[in-house]
Amino acid sequence: MTKKQKKRRIRPLALCVFQRNEKIFVARGFDAHKGQTFYRPIGGRIEFGERASDAVAREVREEIDAEVAHLTYLGALENIFTYEGKPHHEIVLIFDGRFTDPALNQDDVTVTGIDDGDVLYQGSWKRLDFFRGDGAPPLYPTGLLDLLDSLASGGS
Repeated sequence: MTKKQKKRRIRPLALCVFQRNEKIFVARGFDAHKGQTFYRPIGGRIEFGERASDAVAREVREEIDAEVAHLTYLGALENIFTYEGKPHHEIVLIFDGRFTDPALNQDDVTVTGIDDGDVLYQGSWKRLDFFRGDGAPPLYPTGLLDLLDSLASGGS
């Protein structure tokens, strides 16, 4: 491997699925290479030595200055995808949780996720049905909607 080649690594992530009334709180993203808008729960990278639930709480605090409570592990998803024309591979630990600030549970709330002064995303509540059917925008990580449906039906 030459000095310029970067070794590809699997990225460990922890994301929180904030749910209420058949809705989910998600960040809107855009892949310019594909010309595609997509959505993903908020959270981020798990640091070495950090528990995944602590990573969720830290990332939410850092990005939208909010606190979370009642974090419950839901499952893990493997996400292999292309973003902005480059391959990526993630292992994503999914949690359910609640915002401690009731204002964040309003249907019309929109928050801006910021990291180191850069705007990362706009977050808002979307109905789960928004991600179903032909022409629906993707909800990442791949398999998340199936996981949520499985848990809602009792895991059957």
